[in-house]
Amino acid sequence: MITLDTSAIYSHLNRSDEHHATTNTVLATERGPLVVPVSILSELAYLVETRHGQAVLNQFLEDIDEGAYFLDCGEQDIPRIRQLVSRYSDLPLGFADAAVIACSERRGGRVLTYDRRHFPVVAREGTITVVTGD
Repeated sequence: MITLDTSAIYSHLNRSDEHHATTNTVLATERGPLVVPVSILSELAYLVETRHGQAVLNQFLEDIDEGAYFLDCGEQDIPRIRQLVSRYSDLPLGFADAAVIACSERRGGRVLTYDRRHFPVVAREGTITVVTGD
């Protein structure tokens, strides 16, 4: 089981992304659900829609509808998200990344991300493992 960050899903959808092939390899070999925190859907949809258009966004939504991803609502994560945002306010760690981290902590701790600024700092605490495929 692996939790996906916006950067991982975006690289999967964007054939010209430098991490596209690596991401696809990681996702193809992953056992268990590909977990997507619902809290990142707006961020991801905005990036996809503005950079690649409605057709790519629609394909992603179809993939969700067909069960390619497991959506995690994460309402129980709010206390942990608050802790993370407060603890890492100097980064600053925003809501979306904190939500991915909290979700991942509940689901085994593995996060597929290409965010080299926020996630490695939190990973040093040992509550998550950053999987980049690199």
